[in-house]
Amino acid sequence: MGFRVDNPGILTTIQDSGRFGYEKFGVSPSGAMDFVSFTLANILAGNPDNESALEFTIAGATLTFDAEAVIAITGADMSPTINNKPCEMYRALKVNSGDVLKLGFVKDSCRAYLAVHGGLDLPLIMGSRAAAIQNHIGKKLQKGDYISIRKSETPVINLETRFITAPELPKNEKIVRVILGPQDDAFTKEGLENFLTQPYKVSKDFDRMGYRLEGAKITHKNDCNIISDGMVTGAIQIPGSGQPIIMMSERQTIGGYTKIAVVITANLPLIGQSKEGDVLRFKAVSVEEAHEELRKIHDDFNNIRERLDSGNINANINANYYKITVDGQAFDVSVEKL
Repeated sequence: MGFRVDNPGILTTIQDSGRFGYEKFGVSPSGAMDFVSFTLANILAGNPDNESALEFTIAGATLTFDAEAVIAITGADMSPTINNKPCEMYRALKVNSGDVLKLGFVKDSCRAYLAVHGGLDLPLIMGSRAAAIQNHIGKKLQKGDYISIRKSETPVINLETRFITAPELPKNEKIVRVILGPQDDAFTKEGLENFLTQPYKVSKDFDRMGYRLEGAKITHKNDCNIISDGMVTGAIQIPGSGQPIIMMSERQTIGGYTKIAVVITANLPLIGQSKEGDVLRFKAVSVEEAHEELRKIHDDFNNIRERLDSGNINANINANYYKITVDGQAFDVSVEKL
């Protein structure tokens, strides 16, 4: 059981949370560019958070299923249809043998995700099923490819009520929080001020490896070069041009340009959902704040999964849920984030 790729779109790859522990060999982690949308798709489809899924960039694919399956689509709106009829995003959907799922061009943002209950049946390579094209691991999908679906021993719980309110994906200008360093002392006062106060536009040169930005020049005190050192996802390099480069999922594992800051993990999806012309502004925060923001996201995941599995139809990523007791009677209370 599985699906055939009738049209692969612009760039469709199989991703999970990435592979780790191999950077000393030059292997990038890869993985989903928007881990929030990716994880929500898996939760809705009744999968573990890290299950393999499809990532679509700018334009989606056309897939024909040859067996019944449960799917979920999240991320950028690519106007998905099943048998030419619009279908909902951010909910579990049942497809039957012969059904054709089609995703078109994005209306906004950049990437969408498709999770299938049971996961995609590909071999683990270094502990992951994620395609890492820069490392020649896996590939982008091609017309005629057939992807099998692994049979799950666990049925999807509460299929009819597995939906959430779609989180609002930021459009146009985005505030991206960063931790300054490790070489922020290599820049002039004016350079640092430009970085933290001026807008930077995503150039035409953006992909899963990195994003080149355009804006006010970030000046160095001396040279832009350093002895090559380790790289992390979200690191912001400043080459001699003074124009930032944000390193993403398929980045190199070392680099020889000064790094002015690192995007906090919680804000990496903002970059992954950006495309040419989008505007980014950077805001410096503390490590403690970065940790707290990531904890909030994982708390949301746990909360949503628990409520979907219990059949509660009010699951909403924009709300916090609490169980309170008044005069001995228990109540579920939600507080929506504004």
